Amino acid sequence: MFGLFSKKKQKKDITLNYESIVVDMHSHVLPGIDDGAQTPEESIILIRKMMELGIKKIIATPHIMADYYKNTSETIGDALKILKAELLKENIDIEVEAAAEHYFDETFEARVNDHKLMIMGNNYVLFELSFISQPPNMFTVIQRMRELGYRPILAHPERYPYIDIEQLRSLREWGCSLQLNTISLTGYYGKEAKKVAENLVDNYLVDFISSDMHHLRHAEALKNALSTHYVEKLLNYYPLKNVLLK
Repeated sequence: MFGLFSKKKQKKDITLNYESIVVDMHSHVLPGIDDGAQTPEESIILIRKMMELGIKKIIATPHIMADYYKNTSETIGDALKILKAELLKENIDIEVEAAAEHYFDETFEARVNDHKLMIMGNNYVLFELSFISQPPNMFTVIQRMRELGYRPILAHPERYPYIDIEQLRSLREWGCSLQLNTISLTGYYGKEAKKVAENLVDNYLVDFISSDMHHLRHAEALKNALSTHYVEKLLNYYPLKNVLLK
């Protein structure tokens, strides 16, 4: 009896973390250029939290949005230099790269055609949609991206209320990967986003997971997500592609 009790207790004490995915490929930890970390000190706090949860490499993806965050490869590169200098100063050893989270606005198609996208890994491009309505040219632009050799990744598909699971399945068939915000599985973005997130996991439609880290509330939710059944499934039994970006 005591032996059985000890085994149960030992199993319960095993700590799950994000070590197996290696790379967090969607975050806003570059200082002062979007709605994420505002100072190098804030960036360091968020990065330490991510490292504590097992992340070995971070790809920062600041917003590129025509109306709000008019970032370029230059502004993003400058912010990356500032962050790397701060990491060196604090003696923090973690690899940090930069790409972008491109907003599918009126300028996005031209960016695609003009080869002005910030990529990660082997030509992967992270982009997001409006939370209100689907762009009428979405499939056309995704097809164009594929023709030009890009590998599109749709950020947080669980958060777009106008797209159902069959449309997301169709997107993947068109060659667009799907990146789930891990914290959606905690209910952070509401019940509907949580339900869609769970449905995506159950249907094996998730290609990448990430933190979408902006601030300490996200860091806490990322930690809490480790206690959910769905995150355990993603980390232990799922063919995630994050490691392709290491």
